[in-house]
Formats: sequence, C-alpha cells, structure tokens
Amino acid sequence: MATLAQSAGRFALGTLSTPAGDPFPGLVVRDRVLDLSRALAWEPSDVRSVLERWEEVLPVLHTLAGEDALAWQPLDGLRVHAPVEPRQIFQSGANYRQHVIDLEVAHRSPDDPRTVEEARAEIAAVMDRRAAEDLPYVFIGLPSTIAGPYDDIVLPEWAEQPDWELELAAVIGKPAHRLTVEEALEHVAGYTIANDLTDRATVFRRDMKAIGTDWLRSKNAPGFTPLGPWVVPAASIADPGDLRVTLKLNGETMQDESTKDMLFGVARLVSYISRTARLLPGDLVLTGSPAGNGIHWGRLLRDGDVMEGSITGLGVQRTRCVREAS
Repeated sequence: MATLAQSAGRFALGTLSTPAGDPFPGLVVRDRVLDLSRALAWEPSDVRSVLERWEEVLPVLHTLAGEDALAWQPLDGLRVHAPVEPRQIFQSGANYRQHVIDLEVAHRSPDDPRTVEEARAEIAAVMDRRAAEDLPYVFIGLPSTIAGPYDDIVLPEWAEQPDWELELAAVIGKPAHRLTVEEALEHVAGYTIANDLTDRATVFRRDMKAIGTDWLRSKNAPGFTPLGPWVVPAASIADPGDLRVTLKLNGETMQDESTKDMLFGVARLVSYISRTARLLPGDLVLTGSPAGNGIHWGRLLRDGDVMEGSITGLGVQRTRCVREAS
C-alpha cells in the first residue's frame, strides 16, 4: 500500500474506499486519511468537486492537515483509486527530445537509405524547429481510459504491440481559456502520474496512410491510463521541469529520464491548449513520455508483466498486465 512518505509536501489528495464502501475524496497525510466528504462543510462527493473550489479550499486543507483531533483513518487497508475523474484529457505527443529520436529510428522503413546517425540528426533538427516555432503537438484522450494506480491492466486481444509511456500529468484547478504562458501555472492545482499506454501496431492507419495517426484505436482501450496514486499540490513541487520519471518492468529499469528533456514545459502546454479549448477543474494535461519505451527496447508488454512507475515527489504506481482472452 502506498504512503504519503513517497510524495512531496505536507499532504496530497486521493480517492479511496473501504473494502465495502463507496469511494470518497481523501486528504492524505503520511499514513492516514481524512474523508473530505465529511470534513468539509459542503460535503464534496469527489476530488473533482474539491478542485472546483481549489483557491477557496486550499488554505482549509493546510489547516486540516495539521489537526490531530479529527476522524483520521489509517491508509493501510483502504483501496486507492485514480485520484480524479477528468472530463477532458489532453495528451502531448513528441514532447521529449530523446524519445522522439528513438521512435524515429525504431519506425524507419526497411528501405530507408539514411543511416541511424542521419535519421537522428534529421529528427533532431525538426525538434529544434518545433521548439523555436512554439508548436506543441496535443491530441485528446477519453476519460474512460482512466484506471487506478494499482489496478490490473487488461491488454486487448487485438493489441499486437502494447507499450508503456510513463508521464507527468498536470491537474487543472480552475477554468482556463486563452492564457498566456505567464498565467498558465496559476491554473494548475497539482501533479500526478499517468501511464499513457499505446498499442504501437495501430498508431498509424494501414488502410490510408494519408489519414495519419489513429489515437482512438491505439490509446483509448478501457484502463489504458493508470493514474495516481495522488494529486500533489503544485506548491509542493518546486519545479515540474526538473523531475525524474522512472518506469521499471518486472524490476528492470526501462525509463529513467528528467522532465528537463521536454521540448515544451507545463506552462507552455497549458497555454497552448487553452488557445483552443477551455480547460476545466480536474482536467489532465499529460506532458509526454520520455525515452525508454518498449518499442525502443524491442520488448512490448505481455501477460503477467508488472510495471512500477514513479516521478519525484508524486509517489509510486504499480500495475500488472493481464492479456484479454480471445
């Protein structure tokens, strides 16, 4: 069972339940939990309800975290669910320099005349141009992909190349539309961990290559986005652009990279998305995957695999893969 000792700051938010009870929004302090549906005057039903009043409730949470004479429950024995149910998920693609270079090399056509070094140099130049022109690449995911941080992941029988992509996720705390980069972080309530699973075999349409990427098929199977365990307040994370993202597969480290390798940081992504869409409290902004995916290693997910994902200050998630029966 996870504890807050694995995450930064005095407290975090989570969604928990007793074995026989309904999920409730919890204030998590070390190894204990306070049910916010009872501790707060308006009786919020979930973490998203708390985020909808984030500026008002944050000082209250700080006070509650220091009060011992409350109805605290031990964290041990509670089930930990995904910390928040978003209405919208915005996913950043091709946002880590080394990751994109690795993918370009892995997806080269057999008759590609370029050497590995030439392919790496060309995509590096493209990445530099994108950064200079301020053009993040963002697409939309389905909330039905969200799963808990310790839930089993069902690998669909049609998924030929299921892969991992551990990512930093920003959680929106107040509505955001047409923000400047300087305003963007004021609208981020906190951060959590997301594993944005992808079936590499269905990323690109085989019938009509001109259509391009098929994100519905490749990324939106139920449970393909394990989330959490916690939402850690933004003030507890000194610099989201300097965190370590680590994923272990069956105990072996596969991803181990700093968010410093991002082309576009959290503020630029939130600002860019808000130029088109209206972000809402509880929405997720996934910031992209660093290098070290299965397609790079030539080792995709299989039945029985166990992934352990961690990001500095945000805790640890642990998920087991189960292959769907034919």
